[in-house]
Amino acid sequence: MQIIAIANHKGGVGKTATTHALGAGLAAAGQRVLIVDLDPQASLSGACGFSGSDPSLADVLGGDKAGTIALSAIIKPLTDRLHLAPSDLTLAGTERGFYQRLGRENVLKRALQSVGGAYDVCLVDCPPSLSLLTVNALNAANGCLIPTQPAAADLRGLKMFFSTLDDMSELNPALEVIGILATFYDGRLNHHSAAIETLTGAGYPVLAARIGRSVKVQEAAGHAESITDYDPQNKRATEYNQLTEEILTWLKKTK
Repeated sequence: MQIIAIANHKGGVGKTATTHALGAGLAAAGQRVLIVDLDPQASLSGACGFSGSDPSLADVLGGDKAGTIALSAIIKPLTDRLHLAPSDLTLAGTERGFYQRLGRENVLKRALQSVGGAYDVCLVDCPPSLSLLTVNALNAANGCLIPTQPAAADLRGLKMFFSTLDDMSELNPALEVIGILATFYDGRLNHHSAAIETLTGAGYPVLAARIGRSVKVQEAAGHAESITDYDPQNKRATEYNQLTEEILTWLKKTK
């Protein structure tokens, strides 16, 4: 099972929508996909129709002590090939407990290893912070996908995140940056185009896919569907399908 952390220090960059749409796209392409909600806000779980799930990922990971439930016991099927490991607010307590626990960076990695044979790929929706939960995801992952808005404040945060990835090399030297995904992108805005040029000029790996802004994405989440299922003809769905193709290419390359 290949594990992809979808992460960025900054919130509001489309990590959850990307996890949901990419998971649906990979499943439609024949992959067996597990999407993991590692954010205590549980936005991904809510977007998939599960709110306040009990048990949840917090019961699997535990806190200052090991969790009491196997990961396989909480997984919810969304379709035949797309499954969800849901979260809830109690995951915030999990993170606080981690600080008192030996081997805390490996908790998620061990949990995912227990279901690795059942899936081809796992997407982890990370919280918008450099927390022990995010460190767990990056330590477990083979690759990292970084959604970001193409704006000045976001680019400053991106530099900080790449510094974090450099630090992660001690824990997970095999972690590969798959690429930066521009989200809420509008090619008509000069500063958006300039931001992409700045990133590529500085040698950052920017993906070809660009995800624009649309209320349809939030609308789809309100109906517990990804945009690719809710409105397949929508331009955002087409853009996420392009992202899916790029990720499939990466998966084939890393097998």
